[in-house]
Amino acid sequence: MNKNYPQLILFFLFPFLGLFAQQEKGIHGNENWLSIWTEFNSASVEYPEPTQIISGTIRKDTKLLKKETYLLLGEVFVTDSTTLTIEPGTVILGDYKSKASLVISKGSKILAEGTQTDPIVFSSSRGLKKKGDWGGIFILGDAPVNKVGDEWEMDYGLRAPSPEILRYGGDRVESNSGILKYVRIEYAGKRTKDHGYFNALTLAGVGDETVIENVMVSYCEGNSFYILGGNTILSQLVSFRTKRSDFIFNYGAQSLFTNSLAVKSPYHTTSGEASSLYLASYNEKEEVDPNKKGTYLYAENLTLMVLSKDLEAATKVGLVHDAMYVKEGASFLVDKSIFSGFNPAVNLDPKIFINDENLRNMRFTNMYFNNCKGNIFTKNIPNNEDLENWYGNSAFGNVYSRGSDTETFIDVKNLEDPDFRLRINKIIASSLPEE
Repeated sequence: MNKNYPQLILFFLFPFLGLFAQQEKGIHGNENWLSIWTEFNSASVEYPEPTQIISGTIRKDTKLLKKETYLLLGEVFVTDSTTLTIEPGTVILGDYKSKASLVISKGSKILAEGTQTDPIVFSSSRGLKKKGDWGGIFILGDAPVNKVGDEWEMDYGLRAPSPEILRYGGDRVESNSGILKYVRIEYAGKRTKDHGYFNALTLAGVGDETVIENVMVSYCEGNSFYILGGNTILSQLVSFRTKRSDFIFNYGAQSLFTNSLAVKSPYHTTSGEASSLYLASYNEKEEVDPNKKGTYLYAENLTLMVLSKDLEAATKVGLVHDAMYVKEGASFLVDKSIFSGFNPAVNLDPKIFINDENLRNMRFTNMYFNNCKGNIFTKNIPNNEDLENWYGNSAFGNVYSRGSDTETFIDVKNLEDPDFRLRINKIIASSLPEE
């Protein structure tokens, strides 16, 4: 490790960081923006019986009405530059038997704009709802993806009437695939024999004029949010008790990600690896064009936390993982965020060479690492002294603490109306990681 790193950090970063050092960490707002529209006890919610069926291919502009309850039957495709509009308060139930999914094809749009008092809900058709009851939502756009070629097909085994319906990607950074706002997606993430688990919401090649905000995913069997390439602006997203990863950014995703929450509960999480935030530029290096951009994430005011009555016991049996996993080729700046209760806070892939250039592309600033069993490591390498020295430098403004959930957050026990904002002026933290 270069012994001049502390001086270099101070020279380049101190003026910039000083502007933000006093700002709030984690999710924030004068009011608790989780109130009213979210649902943390969805198993107890009973939705009306379906009155209408949605199935097959939608080729003309269609509006779903609040007065109806819809059964999403099988794989439904919105095609031919069609717009699917959904009124605030509408309930769409994914059929369990046919493992329903909704696909918005490239060039088409979904306008699902709920309100805080009247959110739009996608849930399971079963009375006794379970993770993976139905598939999920796919939005396919024509923004850039770093794979070799110009267009690609979604490969989840979806049986579209024609291959063109499943294609995504292009060169339109500012393309618009519609709006998802004040939307809940519950019990999605079906398992397939050949393609693994569906994600609750997949954004593939989606452009930055698409509005994705105030979207809650809960009890998903797969990953909650999967951003595959594209240029996305994401705000006030919630992932609650998903079985696998909460947020995945891959294949050259260029994303601004703010004021969002992930709550992992150990006994709702797979015993395999399940990072809260996962960054990669590819699954296989041969898939991507080296001349195209790798994944870049700018994230601020995230709260990623593990909520458990016995965190130590859950960690011992392997149900607590890292808050963030970073693979080779991905870069990021994560600012003013909270990672609480993880094991460890961050894992860097062993293929990432720890040098000056790579560390400058992987920045944590004004962070609050709380109650984590270890902070920042290269995976499977227990000696992380170089990384701790780098990220622990005071110029980055990162702090470390061992506060309980009750001490750290306003109210995480009351799932009827929780408040996961940080308790202001309650942080007693060190600017250096613990030994």
